[in-house]
Amino acid sequence: MKLAIFGLTVSSSWGNGHATLWRGLIRALAARGVQIDFFERDVSYYAQNRDLIRLPGGGALHLYPDWPTVAANARAAVMAADATIVTSYCPDAIPAARLMEDAPGQTIFYDLDTPVTLAKLGAGEAVPYLPPHGLGQFDLVLSYTGGRALTELQTRLGARRVAPLYGHVDPQAHAPARAEPRYGADLSYIGTYAADRQPAVDALFVEAARALPEQRFVLAGSGYPDDFPWTPNIWFVRHLPPAEHPAFYAASRLTLNVTRADMAAYGWCPSGRLFEAAACGAPILTDTWEGLDAFFTPGEELLTAATTADALSALARDDLPEIAQRARARALAEHTSAHRSDELLALLECVPA
Repeated sequence: MKLAIFGLTVSSSWGNGHATLWRGLIRALAARGVQIDFFERDVSYYAQNRDLIRLPGGGALHLYPDWPTVAANARAAVMAADATIVTSYCPDAIPAARLMEDAPGQTIFYDLDTPVTLAKLGAGEAVPYLPPHGLGQFDLVLSYTGGRALTELQTRLGARRVAPLYGHVDPQAHAPARAEPRYGADLSYIGTYAADRQPAVDALFVEAARALPEQRFVLAGSGYPDDFPWTPNIWFVRHLPPAEHPAFYAASRLTLNVTRADMAAYGWCPSGRLFEAAACGAPILTDTWEGLDAFFTPGEELLTAATTADALSALARDDLPEIAQRARARALAEHTSAHRSDELLALLECVPA
């Protein structure tokens, strides 16, 4: 089977969650004999932070400066593919979708940012990666988000057939590792700065650090402003490459997950960080949203928090290693990249040719 993908990025994990997900999924698909062409516009901020130059499993990575330069190769890949996927935030989603109108294979739109897409539509904002006539041209619309978001993709954007394809973890990339002492933390957090996420970060991370000045807190991510409310016991890691995530998690007594506001409002949108931390054997503290219990059991496989007091209570628990073991078992049993690749291939077999 041949698969062509037009995405935001797979070559750089800097400031986005797409790359790590694609790497795991591509590795798993390649193991099942799928040949992959991934098209990514070569923008400066990803080029400066590139941490992958070859696709897992030997697929072809096409880095291109602009659409006219790659259009002929892109068309050839689409015409040879059994299925073609274009994703949210792909900078050339519109011309790629036009190519797909004549594709002999199956056509898929994969919205990795569905709540953001729907929120922008609701606010009357332009969504540059959406075709002007909606999503009705595609055989299948996949969404990183389940629940009511799937219905809205049909009613608001004309999607004919929808299905969730949730986040996942590649156990080859995320597994228990030796702790890196410089990342040592009582509570850690990995996340790009987002204003809509900041109130929860303040409550569950910053205020917890203020309340526990003798404990160590470590934050890793990009985009943090100069006026971020740092405390003396918060250490900052500007960019943490995926290869270092296991050592980071291993050094965490507890790690925090915070969901962006639009995604929390829709629910059914588990962050890839949840699955990564679980696979690495790190105890997890997370905000809560509808559908969370479909992925992990709160109180048994992870802990939830809405207030600073909840975070402090979680940090005081002495059963964190046992909670982490149960989460790791659940992640490996249900949420690996191999599981998602099998789900994707099953969905493609159901799409009319």
